[in-house]
Amino acid sequence: MVKYSFLDLAYVTEDATIAETFDKTLESAKCAELLGFERFWLAEHHNMDGVASSATSILIGFVAANTKTIRVGSGGLMLPNHSPLVVAEQFGTLATLYPNRIDLGLGRAPGTDQLTASYIRPDFYENAQNFPKNVSLLQQFLSSNNRNSKVRAIPGEGVDIPIWILGSSTESSVLAASFGLPYAFASHFAPGQIKAAFNFYKENFQVNDVLEKPYNLACINVIVADSLQEAQKLATSFYMMFLGIIRNERKKMQPPIDSMDNVWSVNEEAMVRQMLTCSFIGTKEIVKRELTNFLEKIPCSELMMSCPVYDLEARKLSMTYFSEIMAEINE
Repeated sequence: MVKYSFLDLAYVTEDATIAETFDKTLESAKCAELLGFERFWLAEHHNMDGVASSATSILIGFVAANTKTIRVGSGGLMLPNHSPLVVAEQFGTLATLYPNRIDLGLGRAPGTDQLTASYIRPDFYENAQNFPKNVSLLQQFLSSNNRNSKVRAIPGEGVDIPIWILGSSTESSVLAASFGLPYAFASHFAPGQIKAAFNFYKENFQVNDVLEKPYNLACINVIVADSLQEAQKLATSFYMMFLGIIRNERKKMQPPIDSMDNVWSVNEEAMVRQMLTCSFIGTKEIVKRELTNFLEKIPCSELMMSCPVYDLEARKLSMTYFSEIMAEINE
């Protein structure tokens, strides 16, 4: 059985305040819970007009406090931006407040541009080189065996917090395999190395007390509507967002338009579509067929849906159709 989950970045649309954006995030989480999604993750990003998930651990607490059963976590928390001790304390607090519901997904990128990264942490790039060491240190702080250490995470010590390694290249698969941790791949924006990364991870996975066998998750973009034309129109907000990344134009998420023809150049379209290869856009029948083919080529333990659309109700409809598709695939 392939589990299914949801990734949210608290997208700020052109017509919404940030407070309203957080309300939409919570509505998405409640919808995911009702539809049987396994987990609801939030991603750390900074200095982006259209993304409000910068204070990731605070949003996780907000979502967990207002839902009941769904797992909530970071997808991911950019560890080089933070002290491992503070992360252990923050997530130890969350996991104490919401037992058996908190996930800690770790990435090594800054989640922003180089200038902003230097403001977050002047030694970011040096710290990024110590990512494996800091993952080990974080595990130490969360371990009950750390009780006799001179430096302890309270709360956090001995609290059950599943740690995931996130990545978008084979480099991350090496770390996930060697640590024997679950592995989530960011194929929703960097699909190029997913197959090679998953193959390496499975072939080199080190069995330990955390996992008896490899567990891999692929994050994908999914937009499902009642017609192909409507799904393609909804996707234009998504395309414009990625076009803004290419052009270095930071904007709130724009409302959908009928066509991208006069918006991007041929080269820009090619760049955006290459980044978004792992996107499934169309009717329920189309998306089910394409997802089935994807899973045959790239077996996954879990799929995580990203649904960057402008309208909340359209997102909830996509989530509903996706849950139905996964139920049918798992039959």
